Amino acid sequence: MCQLLALNSNVPTTINFAFGGFAARGGDTDEHRDGFGIGFHAGRAAWRVFKDETPAATSRLAAWLRRHPLRATTTLAHIRKATHGAVQRSNCHPFSRLWRGRSWLFCHNGQLEGFRPELAPGWQAAGHTDSEAAFCWLLQTLDARLPAGTAPDVPTLRPLLQELADTLSRHGPFNFLLSDGHALYAHCSTRLHWLARGEQAHPYGPVQLIDTGERADLSTAHAADERSVLVATTPLTHEEPWQALRPGELQVFVGGRPVPRLAS
Repeated sequence: MCQLLALNSNVPTTINFAFGGFAARGGDTDEHRDGFGIGFHAGRAAWRVFKDETPAATSRLAAWLRRHPLRATTTLAHIRKATHGAVQRSNCHPFSRLWRGRSWLFCHNGQLEGFRPELAPGWQAAGHTDSEAAFCWLLQTLDARLPAGTAPDVPTLRPLLQELADTLSRHGPFNFLLSDGHALYAHCSTRLHWLARGEQAHPYGPVQLIDTGERADLSTAHAADERSVLVATTPLTHEEPWQALRPGELQVFVGGRPVPRLAS
């Protein structure tokens, strides 16, 4: 299956170091050779998405992005192992849509069997993947369930997304990342991990990538008051306190921190 990566922080920051290890999994240290994509949120109504159907480990675009790192408060990345849809740019993640005045980015890891939703005009997918169909179905369903004209906040959206994720998971693994430029929603169906940085208990400091062996001292590139969360299918670094999400768990991150669930 594919692999996912995201960063959420309280100030615009770069995912460049983590992306270097992640990109290696796209055809070098792992088998995800069928393209990659990365999306940067520059506010709730603006985003930039870069996609390439060539392996991330050898892509000229991926190399260019590493030489010219962009800063954003939320970044989503994906390396693809094709199961539905041809190896082409339109089938690479993340997928993007404007909805309720916000830009939404979505990445999926898994395979949804027998999922053929009825999508109304305006909600049709541009490519041919089960992942993009799921994204369109999610937004279409949320649009029908929520009062017209409102932009949903985390307390409103979280239980609805949990319900819809449970529904889609009946068709197969549905690990996904979703962002509106403010909140990052991460759903684990089979495997997903997260790591908080910038706290007193785990400040920025020396780290080493698992896939490439590259080392860096992140304290020289990040401000003392910067907080961030990385989410990845599997841990990217040695000797950092990555935490596994439970199967079926939907976690939300805002400003580089997990958002506690409201008491029911």
